[in-house]
Amino acid sequence: MNVLLRDVKPIKALLACWVVACAAWLASCGKAPHQDEHYILVTNNKTLPYWQEANAGFADAVRQLGFGVKAEMVGPDTFSPNDELSAFNQAVAAHPSGILISPASTTIFQDPIKSAIKQGIPVICIDSDVPDSQRLMFIGTDNFRAGQQSGTRMAEALHGEGSVVVITVPGQYNLDERLRGVKEAFSRNPKIRIEQVIDDQGDPRKANDEISALLGKKAKMDGILCLEASGGPGAGEALHRLNLDGKIPIVAMDKDPETLDFIAGGTILASVAQKPYTMAFYGLQALDDLHHNVVHEFADWRSAPASPLPTLEDTGIGVVDKSNIQAYQDAAKGYTKQPGAM
Repeated sequence: MNVLLRDVKPIKALLACWVVACAAWLASCGKAPHQDEHYILVTNNKTLPYWQEANAGFADAVRQLGFGVKAEMVGPDTFSPNDELSAFNQAVAAHPSGILISPASTTIFQDPIKSAIKQGIPVICIDSDVPDSQRLMFIGTDNFRAGQQSGTRMAEALHGEGSVVVITVPGQYNLDERLRGVKEAFSRNPKIRIEQVIDDQGDPRKANDEISALLGKKAKMDGILCLEASGGPGAGEALHRLNLDGKIPIVAMDKDPETLDFIAGGTILASVAQKPYTMAFYGLQALDDLHHNVVHEFADWRSAPASPLPTLEDTGIGVVDKSNIQAYQDAAKGYTKQPGAM
């Protein structure tokens, strides 16, 4: 017994030293405890399934951070850049621990984001960017590449020849980048041309009305390419109502439930899907890193000559079609249904 005790005591001492060393290491490189931290996600059209998915990622990131952290998603229920700006200004006035924003306009948000940064509030853009706003990071889709993928999928469906109607919201930076990517893809298919660009203002009803009007006039339309989430359901409904399912290929954007249902039913050929859950999940983690100043390239991000975070983080895309529709539909069942406080 004495021999065993002599063997155990040094082991206990070594274990104690190891525990103390690990604790010291964690204390030196870990974050301070979370205390009364408040993060805000500002969006446009916040009732859209796209933003409900983002809200689910936001909520999961909060749960990962644990006690002492709360977050909420704010913004208008319809596409309204000015109302979104009001929501952003109210968020800044609350002086939260950090703000994620998907700006609907590059022009009207540039100075307000700069002002928030000057006040010491970290701001990260997700989904849509304002590059000259001094935002600390952009997390989202490489929209030019997403547009290239959309254009390539449409060119394949049309076998390299035809007239395409594009549904978008002109003037929104991320969507303009997608259109640029589409045009680049079409430049490799000279027999494909963009017949018309429709502004649906982020409203599927307007997309439905515009496509219905073109069909009524028997306008030239061999394919419909949608660069934002509302266009697909709107165009799909217009074709479905006239029993034209699958007659005119639709390449949609994103993966809201109506779009997925139309893919399953054959009305929509495919959709280029972004990852709003991922954008919001990692966006909140990056804000928390800034709030706790854990990236030590500079003494403090507030006085640093450049953001210590990566400038751009591409969350990638996926293409949804009949071959993988079930997996996307199953995933959508877990999204948060009602936006708001968490």
